[in-house]
Amino acid sequence: MADLPLELALEGALLDVSALSEAQADEQVPAAVLVPLYEAEDGELRVVLTRRRADLRRHAGEISFPGGRRDPQDATLADTALREAEEEIGLARAEVRLVGALERTSTFATNYAIHPFVGVLDGERAWRMSALEVDAVLEPTLREVRDGRTRTRMERRGIAFETDAYVFDGELVWGATARILEELLKRVEPLLSRRVNE
Repeated sequence: MADLPLELALEGALLDVSALSEAQADEQVPAAVLVPLYEAEDGELRVVLTRRRADLRRHAGEISFPGGRRDPQDATLADTALREAEEEIGLARAEVRLVGALERTSTFATNYAIHPFVGVLDGERAWRMSALEVDAVLEPTLREVRDGRTRTRMERRGIAFETDAYVFDGELVWGATARILEELLKRVEPLLSRRVNE
């Protein structure tokens, strides 16, 4: 897999976009996220995440992928992911090549059924963050994320619990985003040793 061009290698490791672009009958609130990846100049595979604003009503201050609920004008859930990425971080649809999908995952508190779609970008860029939703754009290497896997104790709404999480650069990723990252990392593990001009 490591000898293939990045897009082909990812396509071989991920699920089919069209097969996962429609909501299932049992879904409460269909939603989608974009999992943007790019190969940096040093050959490291990086993932793009956002830190949500601390004053939001839902998931305030949490690390997430750009995404949200499906709107009536979205033809598919893949369109939802692309629209949300453009709204939240200024990533134009034309700059993303969808190469695959991951299994849907649910949020427990908000009843979202999240469909993750993986897109490849040409490289680093300047982000235009939504002032209403996004506090920061984070671009860790997938290797950093993988190496920061941990288990942590948390408290939400008065309930204490232990959960799998990822820590990098002082940021804590948990919940649905951590589950999406876990599946992504399992699927692309062979690519983490890639270097430019192999």
